[in-house]
Amino acid sequence: MGWRNWSDFRWRLVAWYTLLSGFTLLSFDLYLYFQFRDGLLQQIDRTLEVAAIQAIKNIDDETEPLAFDPRQDAPALASLLEDAGVSVYLLSADGTVKGHFGRGLTTLIEQPVESGFKTLQVGRSYWRIHTRAIPPDENSSPGWIKVAHSLDRVETSTNDLRRQMILGVPLILVLVGIGGCFLANRALVPIEQIIRTAQQVRLSGDLSQRIDYQGSQDELGRLAIMFDEMLESLQRTFEREQQFNADVSHELRTPLTVLKGRLNVALGQCRTEEEYRETLRSIEPEVDRLIRLSGDLLLLAQLEQHSQQWHLEVVDLSDLLAAIAEQMQPLAALKKINFTTAIDADLTLPGHPDHLIRLFLNLLDNAIKHTPCQGTIKLKSHQEDNTLLVTIVDNGPGIALEHLPHLFERFYRVESDRSRRTGGSGLGLAIAQEIAHLHGGSIIVQSQLQKGTDFTVRLPLSAT
Repeated sequence: MGWRNWSDFRWRLVAWYTLLSGFTLLSFDLYLYFQFRDGLLQQIDRTLEVAAIQAIKNIDDETEPLAFDPRQDAPALASLLEDAGVSVYLLSADGTVKGHFGRGLTTLIEQPVESGFKTLQVGRSYWRIHTRAIPPDENSSPGWIKVAHSLDRVETSTNDLRRQMILGVPLILVLVGIGGCFLANRALVPIEQIIRTAQQVRLSGDLSQRIDYQGSQDELGRLAIMFDEMLESLQRTFEREQQFNADVSHELRTPLTVLKGRLNVALGQCRTEEEYRETLRSIEPEVDRLIRLSGDLLLLAQLEQHSQQWHLEVVDLSDLLAAIAEQMQPLAALKKINFTTAIDADLTLPGHPDHLIRLFLNLLDNAIKHTPCQGTIKLKSHQEDNTLLVTIVDNGPGIALEHLPHLFERFYRVESDRSRRTGGSGLGLAIAQEIAHLHGGSIIVQSQLQKGTDFTVRLPLSAT
């Protein structure tokens, strides 16, 4: 059914293309036909005007009655006019014929005398008539000159052109239709490839299928490329969700297994009240870890789906960073870390204060966890054009280059054992990045092994 629908579309496209071409060709043929016919008539009209002027010059101006002067070039003129198919009539003021050159036309004589051009039908033939007044002078009377030219050649030429057009239009439309089929087949190749790839994806469920279009970069070509990019995005999203499900299962399985094991031990035999209390106290950290994990997962889902109520307000970032630094100072002191700040005053931006607090707490907590004892951490902030820059610099062990592109992936850990020992779940940086994106900003990481790591948060001053 899909192929038939595509075929119907192809033939409709060819039909419309042929119809439009036929309409254009017919319009052009009509224009050409009338232009050609008018051009021939204009040539005849000019010939008649010249003949009329020449005939007036050959009128005998020494006699009172109107007549052609036999002493002039009348015989030669008569011969030339007859060869050109022109007939000349000399008429008196009342329309009486006084003389003529060429074939006589009785119907012409019977026509009323009017100055100008007109077309006259004589039997099955058409004649072009030009009438010009003869001005009176001292020796001759006023009168009229009528010049006639047969339109048989014009009719023959226009009939031949019309016949050629009538015969040529169908042939041209056939050629246009064949060319349209070729162009339609060529143009719709990307659509056919898209349909075939979509069917393969639907039947097999394999999102790795690609069109790999290599043709021209027109609209349909870009559509095929965009379809491949969409499949690539869907595949990445699907793989990310699969990995997320696997990571969540793995993260939940460890504390749940610990809880189950300790409960089984506690319930295996009767114990004293103090032993039960000790078991419950040992279970509490795992429960806290599950609570933190579920809270982080919920927040991350809300941030990614923008489902939280989003109320922007003006945030004094200078005060906020100072309060966060004061809150984190005791944690740094426990590891004897030299924690310093360089925060510019009067830094404000539109944002969500709770989310911004979570963003910088996560980054500072990450820096403190991975900075060794006696190390240093510095929190800096300043404005650069229309952007606020907040940088957290530490002199920890640094991060290897291959890990940098994956730092903000959910559950990703550079050193998983150390992260679990410190209580991390691998969601802190992912949450921080989503908060930065919601504020129209970004997080940039620069790191060198054994030299330390820099996290730079860029936040725009205007709301997004």
